[in-house]
Amino acid sequence: MANLKELSKNQERLTGGHRLCAGCGAGIVARQAMIAAGNTPVVVTSATGCLEVSTTIFPYTSWKTSFFHSAFENSAATCSGIETAYRSLKEQGKITEDIRFIAFGGDGGTYDIGLQSLSGAMERGHRMLYICYNNEAYMNTGIQRSGATPKGAHTTTAPAGKSQPGKEQNKKDLTEIMVAHHMPYVAQAYVGNWNDFITKVQKALAVDGPSFINILTPCRLGWNYKPEDTMSLARLAVETCIWPAFEVENGIYKINVIPKEKKSIEEFLKPQGRFKHLFKSENAHVLESIQKDVDLRWERLQRRASEACNI
Repeated sequence: MANLKELSKNQERLTGGHRLCAGCGAGIVARQAMIAAGNTPVVVTSATGCLEVSTTIFPYTSWKTSFFHSAFENSAATCSGIETAYRSLKEQGKITEDIRFIAFGGDGGTYDIGLQSLSGAMERGHRMLYICYNNEAYMNTGIQRSGATPKGAHTTTAPAGKSQPGKEQNKKDLTEIMVAHHMPYVAQAYVGNWNDFITKVQKALAVDGPSFINILTPCRLGWNYKPEDTMSLARLAVETCIWPAFEVENGIYKINVIPKEKKSIEEFLKPQGRFKHLFKSENAHVLESIQKDVDLRWERLQRRASEACNI
């Protein structure tokens, strides 16, 4: 596990003074990832999104490391290209130091329009870490639904009303899609547990190959909750098993946080304005459907982790 005393000695490579919203989880994710990288040189690429537009407003930057802004859809491709150039220069003896590579993307630029770029980079085997700060919608451009938006959520392109109770489809299981690439390291994490996330970043950067972390990152604007509740909401996602914290190392599953008492999904959904319509009597069937899906997925994950323990 991460050592807090040792971490306090590491460089702060994301400074304060950026323009992310109060209560935004993306800044927390980026700052902790940079601290986890230690004092090893890091090249960061970032797709267009909340993190990029709020930390690199010309002529200012919050990044105290090499930073490359790419288009919405190709953060992974950009990072893989830089990593390839680095390996070539190192083989030629023109670079001697070890450098790590981290690509950031929101769920829109990862689950949807960046999926092909991400899949290609992971399949080619580049030594890079891709971190998806997953706030479950296109928050930067107006809170439109994405492939990560959960069933029943209200967004501007899947509004809750008389004709439909918010988004009608289940979210895409991108973490399992990444596992299917047979990568050395894949994990799910959440804002609200720094030790779990930082430990996972350190593991991911240590592997000789591609790695991926999908971290749940509440958005106080799109989720419609009080800014001070970011951490507690993320923890509720884990306690209700809507968003389990687990890792897959070389195909072996391990659940990192097992709730002492599995809570009802309602405890996670009620504090968020994007789900308030689900608590009307006519939408009770949607809540039942979500709970059933969460239960089935949690049972499946437990089986996989149990099978791994018996290997």
